[in-house]
Amino acid sequence: MGRVLLVFVDGVGLGAADRAVNPFMAARIPTLERLLDGHRPLREAAPRSTAAATLRGLDAALGVPGLPQSGTGQAALLTGENAPRLFGRHFGPWTPTALRRVVEERNILARALRAGRRVAFANAYPEEAVEALRRAAGHAPGPVPATLRAAPTLAALAAGLLTRHTPELARGEAVASEITNEGWRERLGRVEVPAISAEEAGRNLARIAAEHDLTLFAHYATDLAGHRGRYEDAVRALERLDGFLGGVLAALPPDTLLVVASDHGNIEDVRMGHTHNPALALVAGPGHARLAARLRALTDVAPAVLEYLAVSPV
Repeated sequence: MGRVLLVFVDGVGLGAADRAVNPFMAARIPTLERLLDGHRPLREAAPRSTAAATLRGLDAALGVPGLPQSGTGQAALLTGENAPRLFGRHFGPWTPTALRRVVEERNILARALRAGRRVAFANAYPEEAVEALRRAAGHAPGPVPATLRAAPTLAALAAGLLTRHTPELARGEAVASEITNEGWRERLGRVEVPAISAEEAGRNLARIAAEHDLTLFAHYATDLAGHRGRYEDAVRALERLDGFLGGVLAALPPDTLLVVASDHGNIEDVRMGHTHNPALALVAGPGHARLAARLRALTDVAPAVLEYLAVSPV
């Protein structure tokens, strides 16, 4: 049994090879191109398997009419349950209240922990924000920051893994969701947190993954760039992600499988916000083709990873 590093990237789909609207066509993404033997993650390129990695598109609609959304999409990705069908429609951006118990009890982190695996949630969150979320979980009064209502955060809290804060980020033992720590330094005034490159952040994440059987990291800036609709911002977001993945792969132990997965399309077409395109799935490392062969929809990710870790999906 090897290790798995699951990198969730919000709002990244496989779009058309149209340079006018798809920033994947203009971005400098050497890591992704190397993994895919010179190809870019486009709708026309999937499915594709190379010696290093496998690219697939994930069905994000799951048989439910309408545009896929983050709240139900992330819930489906992390639990294997058809969240939009359970809820009756696609919903976002945050996990709907009616599905929070499903996320808390069925999420991949909690299930791996119950099976005795070593599990980590690598994201750093400010101490005061996490305290607000804990109060809300205990039904105490007080506002909850909107960004803490996303499924990865709710899953980590339920599993007791929302434990990395300012000191851990400053020591390189956690990773900021935006990757390079600017938000912590500029918006939160955490000057003790160093400014780092995307590649260095990737190496930090790889070190965390080396100490655990399953590690989850969640990155949301790609979806935000897609919603802004500015081509240059989207290009920069993709280049940052590519550099980050390059840093991860440079330091990841050889027995660790990297799974990169998204919840819906967005950034691959800057004209329209969310799209009907397949969501990105990229698997690299030992046995990548075998695991990737199981990935056809958002609901396949959690069961495939759990099976790889020899954890019963029930």
